[in-house]
Amino acid sequence: MTDHDEMAMKAAPRGALAKIEQILKQADSDDNGDISLGALSDAMEERAFGLLMLLLALPCCLPFVYLLPQIVALPMVFLAAQMAQGRRAPWLPETLRRRRMPVKGLLEVTARTKRYAGWLERLAHPRLAGLTGDGGLRVLGAVLIVPCLSILLPLPLTNTVPGIGVAIAAAGVIERDGIFVVLGVLIGLLWVLMLAIGGPALLYFLIEWLKMRFAAG
Repeated sequence: MTDHDEMAMKAAPRGALAKIEQILKQADSDDNGDISLGALSDAMEERAFGLLMLLLALPCCLPFVYLLPQIVALPMVFLAAQMAQGRRAPWLPETLRRRRMPVKGLLEVTARTKRYAGWLERLAHPRLAGLTGDGGLRVLGAVLIVPCLSILLPLPLTNTVPGIGVAIAAAGVIERDGIFVVLGVLIGLLWVLMLAIGGPALLYFLIEWLKMRFAAG
């Protein structure tokens, strides 16, 4: 190994979140400190699917983060659908490529995630490689469409749990960890199932409660 190779290895960040931080810090932002989704995707090169999906899922994972989840939800659905199609690199329509996000806000979200969940990321390492191969990624993309769509619902807490599931699965793709992929999928799908079962019951309860309130008034 040459000295240049050793320096490159030392300079390369370890862990998915550290890689995202490096990309954000090196990215060219505009005068307002914003960066387009297209520029981010281009900067991530061959790692774009996993890194971009993780980056977009992070704002959905943390409670009391506003605006960003609404910005990132639709691109997440597009990315999952393209993974299911077997694309090697993401393609986004020009309207989504022009969508801008605050670099400072993304860095803050990444830092908060590292502070509270950095220990989880350190557990990831290559295993069950077949689940992160070409065939596995196509299945994963098809399955992730479901939790990604649930993030679009304008209801309280509908983005946090599926966002965590998508983030864990994306980290599994980046680190080639099939266990993380399976864990992320299970979290996302189980939450959607609970929402589908409990959502109508909650709505019925609210309607009946409102009827009683109006009747009492």
